[in-house]
Amino acid sequence: MFLLYEYDIFWAFLIISSLIPILAFFISGVLAPISKGPEKLSSYESGIEPMGDAWLQFRIRYYMFALVFVVFDVETVFLYPWAMSFDVLGVSVFIEAFIFVLILIVGSVYAWRKGALEWS
Repeated sequence: MFLLYEYDIFWAFLIISSLIPILAFFISGVLAPISKGPEKLSSYESGIEPMGDAWLQFRIRYYMFALVFVVFDVETVFLYPWAMSFDVLGVSVFIEAFIFVLILIVGSVYAWRKGALEWS
């Protein structure tokens, strides 16, 4: 039989962890000083007087490099649980992990050939 009272701790944790950031934002909004002057609205450049417009366009290569890094970084996180439970899961999971790493290698070679990994 499905007993809902076993999830009391989960619901309490969920409610408390949702309320803490909401209360933090609410309290900081109420207590924060509101002063909008020309100095407050100007762009900040490490204490130096701002020169020109604050709008600056980055080349797409920067975003591609960051995206490739994030993809391979996240995929490494997926490999960790497989490595920790390798002896329990068996050969089928090893084959899945091998295919997964093979797809990562193909993606890395594709990104390399397209020039997404070159910074210049």
